[in-house]
Amino acid sequence: MNPRMISRRPRWARILVVVALTAFAIVAIRSLREPVLRAAGWALVVNEPVASADIIVLSLDSGGAGALEAADLVQSGISKRVAVFMGPPGLEDHEFIRRGLLYEDDGARQIRQLRSLGVTDVVRISTIEGASTEGEGQALPAWCAEHQFHSVVFVADKDHSRRVRRVLDRVMKDHSTRVTVQPARYSNFDPDRWWETRRGVTAEIVGLQKLLLDVVLHPMSF
Repeated sequence: MNPRMISRRPRWARILVVVALTAFAIVAIRSLREPVLRAAGWALVVNEPVASADIIVLSLDSGGAGALEAADLVQSGISKRVAVFMGPPGLEDHEFIRRGLLYEDDGARQIRQLRSLGVTDVVRISTIEGASTEGEGQALPAWCAEHQFHSVVFVADKDHSRRVRRVLDRVMKDHSTRVTVQPARYSNFDPDRWWETRRGVTAEIVGLQKLLLDVVLHPMSF
């Protein structure tokens, strides 16, 4: 047998082993990567059982997805009433009004969407700090106490729902109202595939930053 052929076999064998190990490593890393990324996505999302409530409250950041979720909850018999946050008019609001033009802010848009979806009993909640999670959290306890609501389903954007849960746990701590957080199912954020789109990556990064900041500022929140 040709000595050159004998010397080549170990070399090709080593190359094949390296290729096989590399392929295995890629598959293994990918198999580990996706569960980790899914876990990071679901870290932003709460999953709570929803029961019958006095009213459904819609966060402004949930947008049209929140309106759809609220309408589905009404149809399923969770509650017949829906509340929408209305922040104080901003500079652009005043300018549209000054020019005599019709202007629809986020709250008014949600109300229109709800009514187009067949929800007729819609009320407004006024906030001082506008469309922020903290502003909505500050307005909710007194409003619930004023109307003597014992149970609320709070609809939030999916990637904000975990932080919303923490905020509501703090502000409602000394109140008897039970609040359940319901993520909007039609939200653009998909915790199982967020890394596949630029929008998903942005939502994940921003959501994690806000959640971690909330944990740092309020480490004792439950």
